[in-house]
Parts: sequence; structure tokens; C-alpha cells
Amino acid sequence: MLEPFRQAIERLKKENRYREFLDISRICGEFPCAINNQNGKKITIWCSNDYLGAGQNKEAIAKAEEALKLYGLGAGGTRNISGTSHILIELENEITKLHSKEAALSFVSGYVANDATIQALAKILPDLVIFSDEKNHASIVAGIRNSRSTKEIFRHNDVAHLEELLKKYPTNQSKIIIFESVYSMDGDFGEVAKIIDLAKKYRALTYVDEVHAVGLYGITGAGLCQALGLSDQIDIIQGTCAKAFGTIGGYIVGKAEIIDAIRCLASGFIFTTALPPVIAAATISNIRQAQINDSARQALHKNVSLLKAELARAGIEIIKNNSHIVSIRIGDAVKAREASKRLLTEFNIYIQHINYPTVAKGDERLRITVTPLHSALMIQDLIFALQKVL
Repeated sequence: MLEPFRQAIERLKKENRYREFLDISRICGEFPCAINNQNGKKITIWCSNDYLGAGQNKEAIAKAEEALKLYGLGAGGTRNISGTSHILIELENEITKLHSKEAALSFVSGYVANDATIQALAKILPDLVIFSDEKNHASIVAGIRNSRSTKEIFRHNDVAHLEELLKKYPTNQSKIIIFESVYSMDGDFGEVAKIIDLAKKYRALTYVDEVHAVGLYGITGAGLCQALGLSDQIDIIQGTCAKAFGTIGGYIVGKAEIIDAIRCLASGFIFTTALPPVIAAATISNIRQAQINDSARQALHKNVSLLKAELARAGIEIIKNNSHIVSIRIGDAVKAREASKRLLTEFNIYIQHINYPTVAKGDERLRITVTPLHSALMIQDLIFALQKVL
């Protein structure tokens, strides 16, 4: 009975795809530091998606404590069966306001938001054809596969190729273009304006994943589409609370009728226990602060510029982009894992190596995320360690 499982594990190890998780304890008030529970040493985290350190925001923690005492721990059920607490409605109203849309729907994670929404769209739109950027991440790929819709994959950010594919279908056929605003591995921006133009020309809906942009771009942190002044021209925006907003959960926003139909037909939403009130309270606090105070965003981008400049000065090549993502391509799975291991054991620096299938084989890398809470000294320590290891 166990032999197939042993074989699967051995196969993963041979292919350098076996995943090992580092047991750490984050220290409240000391982010980006944590304790490495393998040896008890304090480490500096350089790979967290808690981009603004909002996971340890004192005001949000206070709101969470307040909600914990008022409502208890869990949601108590699915949204349909006792799980729609009023504070969850407040969260959706806050998300709606953030994106200047008509309605929002929250999910337990960004992955579920993509997977469930895309499947629901296939139920709503007859003979739907989905046009997807080849570098869209796993949750979008899963949603498209599970929807069983006709799919067309266009080359990354290649709008000419996208148009070739769009031309194959009648104007009146249901179509949706799904892409990302900030691609999480290379850190390049999606061709938002050009894709909107094509969508209008060929009567397609637009669906943009902003999970690596919300909180970080735009005047109130609504994402890259807001920064470009194009949010009102996107039909569905998908985002997350688990990165720059420091908690957990995903969401979609759009026209009221679109959101309402998805609410009634998305299985991943209907049959999953709702987010706990304590999470909703903390998330509301962080979203509100992001809208009224952009100091954390400014500090983040200042540190991103500093880190990129110091890496260049040290002769360490990164994948060029205009975003907050800093990737060092290693190009070998074993070497990437060894570099990550040495940074941790010799310098107490935690950067998780990224191997296949997250990136293509031969594209293995170290992906670095700097936050407003990384000091200039931490940046210098990182540069020194990278020079020694690379």
C-alpha cells in the first residue's frame, strides 16, 4: 500500500522537487526577524510576502483582540449557513471602497478566489473561451482546468499573440482575458492598457490578478490598475489579504451583478467555512490604514531602490523590472537549494530557493522581498552574504 507513496517521494527528490519547510517562529514586534527552530538562532527573513510588515501592525492586532473577545474564534459555518458575520460584510464593503467598484466577495484564500471564480464564470457564460497569459500562477491554471472551458494560452505579455487568438472566435462568443498586474517571479508588469484595448475591440471581459500589487501600488494601495488609472476599465479584479495586508483571505471586486452571480454559483465559496471575524477585523484595519497613509508604501519602494542599487554595486545580477520583486536567477536546482542553505546556516539569512514547478526547469532562483522594516544594515549584511555564497 505504501510503495506508491515511497516512489512518489523518491521521484520528487531525484527531480529536485521535494519540498522541505523551515520551522520558524515569527517574533511579534520584531519583523523581519524570526527564530529558526532548528537551532534556536534569530534569523532575518528576506522572502516573506508580508510586504509591508502589516502582519504585526499594532493597530490591527488591537482590532483582532477586540474582535476575539466580542465574537470568539471561528466563523461558525459557511457564508450560507450562519457564517456571514456582520464584520465580514464590513470587510467586503471596505474592499469595494478600496477598488472603487460596486461589490466585493471574500474567500478564504487568494487561491480559492481564483479557482472558484473562474469555475463559476464557466457556469454563467455560455461557451466561454478563456485567454490566459502563459505565466499566470497556479490558482488561475487550476481554475481554468477545473472550469473545463475552452482555453487559449498566449505568450507572456505578447498582445500580438493574444490578438491572433482572439481573432479565431466570433465577436458574440463569450470571452474573458485573464492576466496578472505584477508577475510574482520575474516582477514584470502586465500589459494592462493594451489588454483592455483588445478586450474592447473583441468584446471580451477582463480579469486581472492583483495579489502582488494590492497595498503596494496606487494612491490608496488598490494596486497597479489604480496606479495606471485603469481600474474602472477592468471587469473583475482579484486580490488577496495575505500579502501586503498582512492577514489571510482572497477576494474579487466588480459590477454588482457579476459579483452576485459568482456568489451564488462558486462552489469554493459556497461550501467553505467563512473567514473568522478576528481575521476580518484585522484586515479592515490594515486596508483602512493603507488608504489613508502611504508612508509604508513609500518606505518599501525606497528600500527596493536601495537594495537594487547595492546589488548592482556588488556586481550581483538580478532580473530587471520596475517592481518590488528582486530575483537572482541561479539556473540550477541543486545550486539554488545549496545557496539558500548556506545563507541560512552561515549567515542566518532566510531566502527560500524557488525551483520547478513554480518556475521552469533551468530558471531556478533566489527570490528576495525587502520590506519597509529591513534596515540599511540588514541590506548591507545581505549583500555581504550573497557575495560570499554566490
